[in-house]
Amino acid sequence: IGHKWGTFASKVTMSDDLSSVEVERETDNGTEVIDLKMPALITADLRLNEPRYATLPNIMKAKKKKIQSIDAASMGVNLEPGYQVTGVNEPAARAAGIKVETVDDLLDKLRNEASCIP
Repeated sequence: IGHKWGTFASKVTMSDDLSSVEVERETDNGTEVIDLKMPALITADLRLNEPRYATLPNIMKAKKKKIQSIDAASMGVNLEPGYQVTGVNEPAARAAGIKVETVDDLLDKLRNEASCIP
């Protein structure tokens, strides 16, 4: 895509002027720090973000909150499908495979019947 890239980032730090980014990643040989000029593509490792666990008071507050329901049509969303199914066909039936008892039988069939081994 023509951009600089840093993979498996475990820590990302932007410069003050937003012209570059410092990516810290863990490799088999230790920690590696890469300085990338923007624009850059960064993929994240699991260690980049630590999840916040919900506390009991916040869980109780969430139970009391009303869930607002919004009609999609009122937001101007087109609910018509963008495609049309013209037909569905079952795949053609295949012949059953052949079981062989030994490796020699397999090699014989591959050489003589299938002609895929010279």
